[in-house]
Formats: sequence, C-alpha cells, structure tokens
Amino acid sequence: MEPIKKVRLSERVIEAIREMIVEDNFNPGDKFYSENELTKKLEVSRSSIREAVRILEATGLVTVQHGKGIFISDSMKQEMEAFSSWLKNNETALIEHFDVRLIIDPKAAAAAAENADENDILHMEEVCNDFLLKTKENNTAGLVKCDEEFHRLLAKSTKNKTLYFVMKTMTNSLSEGWISSLHVPGRIEKTVGEHKAILEAIKRGDPKGAEEAMIEHLNKAIADIKGSMNRNN
Repeated sequence: MEPIKKVRLSERVIEAIREMIVEDNFNPGDKFYSENELTKKLEVSRSSIREAVRILEATGLVTVQHGKGIFISDSMKQEMEAFSSWLKNNETALIEHFDVRLIIDPKAAAAAAENADENDILHMEEVCNDFLLKTKENNTAGLVKCDEEFHRLLAKSTKNKTLYFVMKTMTNSLSEGWISSLHVPGRIEKTVGEHKAILEAIKRGDPKGAEEAMIEHLNKAIADIKGSMNRNN
C-alpha cells in the first residue's frame, strides 16, 4: 500500500482503507487497525483517519466500538440499517453540530454577500458544479467533501479570518453533520438547490437573502435528519 501524501481528507483516504480491508484479508467481525496504526500506514493526520472512519461507519463497512476499536461489519448488513444505527449513536453530536451552525452559517452567508469577490464566487460555483457531478456518480464520500468545501469557501469569502478558522476546524474535525445529511434519502438533491439559492443571493450582493437561504438550508437538513431518526426508532 502506497502512503498517501495529502493530509486533508479526500476520497483517496476512504478508498485506501477499503483496499486495505480486502488486501489484508479482513473478514466480517475482525478487529481492524487502530487509528494510530492507520495514521502511520497511510501517513495522514489522525483527524483525516477519523473522518474517513466516520463515513465508512455510516455506510456500514465498519463499526466503531468505543474502548475496543474498529471492526469490520457484517457484509450482508444493509446500508440504511447501518446508517440508522450510526444516527442513533451520534444523535447528540448531530444536534449540537446544527445548533452551532445555525449560529455561525447564516451570518457568514450575509457577510459573504457583502464581501465576496469574483474569485470567491468562482470557487464556490466550481464546488457546486463538482457537487452536481458527484450526485450523478452517486459518490457519497465525494459529496461530503464538496459540501464541507462549499461552507468552508463561503466562510473564507467573508474575509473574517476568525470565522474562517472556526469553519475550517469544523469541516476538518467535526464532520458528523455533513455525513449525516447526505446519507438521508433525497437530501443530496435538495442540497443542490439549496446551495444554489445561497450562492445566487451572494452573487446579487443580498445579505438578507443569503442569510435566509442559509437558515432554510440548515433547518431543512436537520428536519430531514430528525425525520430519518424517527422513522427508524
């Protein structure tokens, strides 16, 4: 297995772990490598490994047993069953995630409408286009990254270094919200339109419209997540 040189979580990290499971002959029920072992083997940060494992857990490939480690899931386990279990285990973190983002993101969107330059808007448009492409490819891991990147770039366009640092930290280390929303059936397609509405308001230089579009986006995401939780209780 070739080491991964890119520190930021990417689809390559997730794919490398998938390959490692096959190449090293792990079977359902087996204990997998620890976070420390994966960090050394793949030469990436521990936060990148954690985010990759979260995504793989949500899709049902692995399970994380606190205090015991990472285990290979039953290969017959259905994806939505795995996701339902993941939602239940991460419910508190998810609610807290969106509570914080409802404080930060709407004001960030308003500030972006006031301060974003042409280059900022171009980069956000590129990410939205990439998101749409990965939607057609059904590439959930790539979609999570694009969703995080859109919000990170939006924060960067505010020209507020503190706000950008906070959002960058959240996208790097606190990814539960992005993972959860994009695994809920129908949420990917909704996100495409919601991101477009936010970006259009920013392009118009409309702070109020951008703030309202962001609030609507986050409220709909958490409503869909809670709906998924309730259906599977």
